[in-house]
Formats: sequence, structure tokens, C-alpha cells
Amino acid sequence: MTFKGWPDAALEFYVGLEADNSKAYWHAHRMTYDECVKAPFRELSALIGKEFGPLHLFRPNRDTRFSKDKSPYKTAAAAVTEGEGGAAYYVQISAEGLYAGSGYYMLASDQLQRFRDAVVDTRTGPKLAAAVDALRKKKYEVAAREALKRVPRGIDPDHPRAELLRMKGMHVGRVFDAPRWLHTKAASERIVTAWRDAAPVNRWLDRHVGPSTLAPPEPD
Repeated sequence: MTFKGWPDAALEFYVGLEADNSKAYWHAHRMTYDECVKAPFRELSALIGKEFGPLHLFRPNRDTRFSKDKSPYKTAAAAVTEGEGGAAYYVQISAEGLYAGSGYYMLASDQLQRFRDAVVDTRTGPKLAAAVDALRKKKYEVAAREALKRVPRGIDPDHPRAELLRMKGMHVGRVFDAPRWLHTKAASERIVTAWRDAAPVNRWLDRHVGPSTLAPPEPD
């Protein structure tokens, strides 16, 4: 298996799925999904596995049990792997093109407390702020999946790292759209570069936050 990027047919598949998110469309184009979407993820996993670990491809089906939107399929394909320290590495393909990012997407309560303590700390907080600023200057998005409207209770609203303190997670990424190199092996180089560039933030998170130590919730 040799990674050659995602062909035009992969993006066209999701253009069609956005227009007709039905089981009929999916089954009529299942071979395109397998060969043009799923197979490149498998090839990419083999290529980057030694450095980052094997990729886990998310299921294409949506969980519609508690959603008003009953469309059965996700309009993007994504895969994730996790580093030894706890940071996740994520890649997604859709009709719009490619996204690559990494970080701690959603912090558990124990992680969140450690994160805030380290951001407030005058020894460790400025290092994260500096790493974030450096990545934003390189045109990376540094954001949170969820964020508070105000800093947590008991912290000065004018704290110099107020933006970071409002975050309930942190990821570093870049949207690449659909350039020509997306259809070549060069796509892997762009993905890996995005992950490597985020290393200062991920190392900080691994060192000062790390994986959650809470027990998983009981199954329903």
C-alpha cells in the first residue's frame, strides 16, 4: 500500500452525499467510499504509524438516536490517533477539502482543573501563551471546541491569559481546502507538518494536563 492522497472522486463523493444523504446514495457509491476515501486513510496510517501511531477511522454512520437530524451519514470522513502523552492527532476529508489538527479536544473535569492551574501559574502559563502566539503567527488556528463566555469564578476577568482560561480544550490545526497536492503523496507531508508544528503546545499539554484519571462513566 502506497499513500497517494485522496482523489477527486473522494471530494465528489461527499458533494453528492451532502445533496442526497440517503442509504440509496450510500449503497450506490459504496465502492467509491471504500476505494477513494477509506483506502487512503488506511495507507496514510501505515505511513505515519511509526511516528504517531495507527489511525482509527471513525464510522461513517451518524448516531441519530437523540438528534432531530435523521440523515444517516456523516458528511466528512475523519481519523484519529493518540500520542504517548495524551494529545490526539486528527485528520479529516470532506467536500471542502482537508483539515489536520491535534491537541486535547475536550478536557475531562480533572484535566480541566490541571489545565487552568497551569495557565494561571506564572511559571508555566506564559510558556503556553507564547507557543499559541507563535502558531497563530504561522497561520494556525488555535481554538477550543467549547469555551466559557467568562473566565472561571475566582479568577480576575482581566487576567492576561483570560482567553486560554475560558477554553475547555485546545486544538491546533489548519484547513487546507482542496489544493492539487491533496491528490498526491504530498498530502501526508502537509498533515505531518501540521502535527509536528503543534509540538510546543502538545508537549505543554502532555506535561501539565495529561490523560484523565477519572473512571469511565457506567454504561446505560
